[in-house]
Amino acid sequence: MALSTTVSQRKQIKRKAPRGFLKRVFKQRKPHLRLESRGDLLVHLNCLLFVHRLAEESRANACENKCGVINKDHVVAAAKVILKKSRG
Repeated sequence: MALSTTVSQRKQIKRKAPRGFLKRVFKQRKPHLRLESRGDLLVHLNCLLFVHRLAEESRANACENKCGVINKDHVVAAAKVILKKSRG
């Protein structure tokens, strides 16, 4: 076997926020919206924090059910809990 078939190829993770994409989406969806200069970074950070909380809660649900794999049901249940908490 060749070395490339036994070693998994990892995709490089981007370290920067997709600022151009976020600005373009804001302009298309809400052209009248005025954000401060770094408002798109705050939106990106909020999205990352939500995904992190979702992953932690999903993992907790999977461990609670003594399951080694996170299923769709674990993620849906975690999303309900997180969205209920974020409403205030």
